[in-house]
Amino acid sequence: MVTIDTILNALTTLLVTLDPPGLAPLFVGLTVGMDAAQRRHVAMLGTVTAFGILAGFALVGAQLLGFLGISMGAFRIAGGLLLFWIAFEMIFERRNDRKEKTSETAVTVDHIRNIAIFPLALPLISGPGAISATVLLAGSFSAPLDRAILIAVLGVSMLAVFAALMIAPALDRFLGITGRALLTRLLGVILAALSVQFAVDGIRSAFNL
Repeated sequence: MVTIDTILNALTTLLVTLDPPGLAPLFVGLTVGMDAAQRRHVAMLGTVTAFGILAGFALVGAQLLGFLGISMGAFRIAGGLLLFWIAFEMIFERRNDRKEKTSETAVTVDHIRNIAIFPLALPLISGPGAISATVLLAGSFSAPLDRAILIAVLGVSMLAVFAALMIAPALDRFLGITGRALLTRLLGVILAALSVQFAVDGIRSAFNL
């Protein structure tokens, strides 16, 4: 049975990786010209789709790794390194630049009705970092009841994302450029520490330490 600390660690990891405040200004840019109802529809469809993607990886990610002959220890090390790189990008403001380029490209290529699926749900919400974090966390929630708890934690995280998207215009104005930069760097430091812990746990598991 998982502990409260494990659940809080999972929630923190997901929230930092998903970065709801960082998605707010991108959502505003993606939904220019939409009214409140249209933005709500896009936000709802995008978060539900992203939840389905991450829940699928939470349920079958470990089995997929086993089929490919990859141990959970090895994936924890690789995932920890990937999350550390994402944290590095957040601290030095490279992640938002990459996300903004992704959103700008998608708007010019796809019709506005597809924005909820691409690029909002994938890759802006359920990107490589979020998928890696979900599969890593699933290793600590191995029992059926524990896995249900992880799905619930994913649901709470997606509610936070949906809330951030709903208040995106006001949040973007409130934070401003300085506020977004400060929050992104702070979340990056937290994610860096969590990613190192993932790598350490992976080394212990891989080498039976």
